Amino acid sequence: MNAPIRISSISQACKMQGLGPPPHPMISIIECSQLKESPGISVILDFYMISIKRNCNNLMYGQQKYDFDEGFMAFMGPNQILSGQKHEPGYEPQGWMLSVHPDFFWGTPLARKIKQYEFFNYSANEALFLSDKEEKVMNDIVANIRHECNGNIDGFTQNIIISHLETLLNYSERFYQRQFITRKITNHQILDRLNELLIKYFDSDDLVNKGLPTVEFISESLHVSPGYLRSLLKNLTGLSTQQHIHEKLIDKAKEKLSTTSLSVSEIAYGLGFEHPQSFNKLFKTKTKVSPLEFRASFN
Repeated sequence: MNAPIRISSISQACKMQGLGPPPHPMISIIECSQLKESPGISVILDFYMISIKRNCNNLMYGQQKYDFDEGFMAFMGPNQILSGQKHEPGYEPQGWMLSVHPDFFWGTPLARKIKQYEFFNYSANEALFLSDKEEKVMNDIVANIRHECNGNIDGFTQNIIISHLETLLNYSERFYQRQFITRKITNHQILDRLNELLIKYFDSDDLVNKGLPTVEFISESLHVSPGYLRSLLKNLTGLSTQQHIHEKLIDKAKEKLSTTSLSVSEIAYGLGFEHPQSFNKLFKTKTKVSPLEFRASFN
């Protein structure tokens, strides 16, 4: 694999695919049937990319095939790496790829709001898998965007396209919430593995050297992206990954406070805290009492 090529503009991306310049310099929609295979090539995009692809029934979601055979939707944000793949024999790609440069959002509420859509940070195996009905909703919205891009650009064009894009993103968020529900068994398995991982981590005698577990460590251990794990946990439990870490930490602290004669400083140090004050503050925030007050309640 060669070093990634940075693609700074949508026109440059079209040129790499042997296509003409897009009707609008800041946004384009390309049919997947127009895309060339590019094995061994990886690129870094300076823009957002949203795509729907079909005829990819060998795609795996974690350890299992995805739920819907018709299509899946993927999201990429700026500065992410996209790697080219060699097509399988008989592969006939269908769908579309929508690219939008961040500059297109300047002066609109979406410039700030788009950063709140966490699915732009999900990995490939965390794509949005669509039913026929859901795919039609997305295709209809993109058809409206294509119509605006191909028409005469005037003072209304940007606002109309922005409105359609926001609708597309809001439906994406709704369908992801549906996906969290339809994948309840798989998602609860991830939650169970998270709890087991945290229990094992805090039972370790090496916390002094390892420190507290990070969100990145947890997500890597569970083989999911940090953004997807956060969204999944929020949907299942209402808590973020960091809050789950803190919950298990407090449980372990309570155990040590109630069953050992270790000082609060020794417990804090043993749980990976450099400064006991930080441990005391977190404990009181979570339990409404100080570590010493909690210990005194057992005497």
